[in-house]
Amino acid sequence: MRRAARFAGLAALLTSLAGPALAAGVEVIVEGAEPGPDDIYVTLCQGGLTEAACPIGRHAPARGGAARFVFDDVPAGIWAVAAFQDENGNGRLDRTGLGLPLEPYGFSGSVGRRARPDFSSASFALREPGAAIRVRLARPLPRR
Repeated sequence: MRRAARFAGLAALLTSLAGPALAAGVEVIVEGAEPGPDDIYVTLCQGGLTEAACPIGRHAPARGGAARFVFDDVPAGIWAVAAFQDENGNGRLDRTGLGLPLEPYGFSGSVGRRARPDFSSASFALREPGAAIRVRLARPLPRR
């Protein structure tokens, strides 16, 4: 009987320590936007950099220089940020036939510009109370 009571007490303690999944805030500063009437799009990605893996997004007018985006109540975990400047207003990152971006784009982390970006290079661990991430937009190809 004593053993069962101790086990029940230990189980209750472990359950209370586990608690609910934590949420945090993410502040994203996007630098290098070119002035114009277009928008900057920012997404939070989890598990990959595909459109399906980037469920949380925002957009705001590009004013040149830097733009600030705030995401509240983001579940703790491993995330990445992808951003681009939509110069033609179609809501998508335009690409060449080979898949190279035609509009300014950027990622969090240490993603280089010479190879296809990968999630592990762009990812960061998000814990409470949150994170501040900087993304620098760059134009991969000259303006057409």
